[in-house]
Amino acid sequence: MAWQDIVLSVGSWIFVIALIPAIRAKEKPPLATSLMTGVILVVYVFTYASLSLWLSVFSTGLVAAAWLVLAGQRYMTSRKNRSDSAIIEKRSN
Repeated sequence: MAWQDIVLSVGSWIFVIALIPAIRAKEKPPLATSLMTGVILVVYVFTYASLSLWLSVFSTGLVAAAWLVLAGQRYMTSRKNRSDSAIIEKRSN
């Protein structure tokens, strides 16, 4: 096992832990930020796999999944808010 794999995977685990409060919080990062970060991390996963850095593949995959969960949460929140606004607007007419 390469030392680089260990360093990269430890860093990714720290990022996963750091993202837990954001996943649980009501406020979410912007959709574009979350989606772009998640997609770039998926590219990193494939890059690490091509280098056989399997711990990094797994841990970076978790970080990517966390960012994509945040993107999904933000999308659903935005969609719900638009729906609620439309209902309120109809009632006021």
